[in-house]
Amino acid sequence: MLVLLAGCGEYQQVLKSKDPDYKFQKALAYFNAKEYVKSQTLLEDVAAYYKGTERSEDVLCYLARSYMGKKSYSEAADYYAAYIRNYPKGKYITEARFQVGHCYYLDSPDARLDQEITRKAIDAFTEFTELYPESPYSEQAYQEMSEMYDKLAYKEYLSAKLYYNLGTYLGNNYASCEIVAKNALRDYPSNSHQEELSWLVFAAKYQQMMNSIEEKKIDRARDTQDEYYSFITEYPESKHRSQAEKINKDVEKILKKAE
Repeated sequence: MLVLLAGCGEYQQVLKSKDPDYKFQKALAYFNAKEYVKSQTLLEDVAAYYKGTERSEDVLCYLARSYMGKKSYSEAADYYAAYIRNYPKGKYITEARFQVGHCYYLDSPDARLDQEITRKAIDAFTEFTELYPESPYSEQAYQEMSEMYDKLAYKEYLSAKLYYNLGTYLGNNYASCEIVAKNALRDYPSNSHQEELSWLVFAAKYQQMMNSIEEKKIDRARDTQDEYYSFITEYPESKHRSQAEKINKDVEKILKKAE
């Protein structure tokens, strides 16, 4: 407790100091000790004093780093973005451009929620990898960008599955399921949910065939069978294979009746 009180007393003395250089040096010391709140408070206190000087660049970067340390990723992203605007050729520019995307990545919400921040992460990483393809940060940027694309694909999968589960409730939700799943496959071609999305396309086509009027049933049966062959060719070991084969038998019966 005595050590804690002594530390608090020292920090209060630093806060009261009129020497900005002393405060800046203590802010760095607190940052290195992972006392990010103290570091951030002192840096914000001296930021106006150093504005327009060479040290302003360091203050801005360490402010962003302090917010990162506090896990206040939105604020950190704002400070890194401010650094980019003010020092487009600064000594920390590569770090700043990467960290903007990384902050958004860390702040990206659950797939069921709005994904505006996820898209911001992708945009920031895309810009970063175009500007600095050989950067030591590039591999991490590509990996995190891939995860963000995967999250967007998963959100579309959840939406398509919901439409499928709604079935014919208040309309043809199977058609909406097919559209959403197809769009996700087109927009996110390397996502980890491709098999499930492809399955939903096939299953939705089958349900539309089963619920269609007689005049459209044959054409939809052929379309469903084409989708069946595409699915089992692409995913021969799929957990849905046996169910897909049962569906195809139903389709074949309908097609034989039309011969």
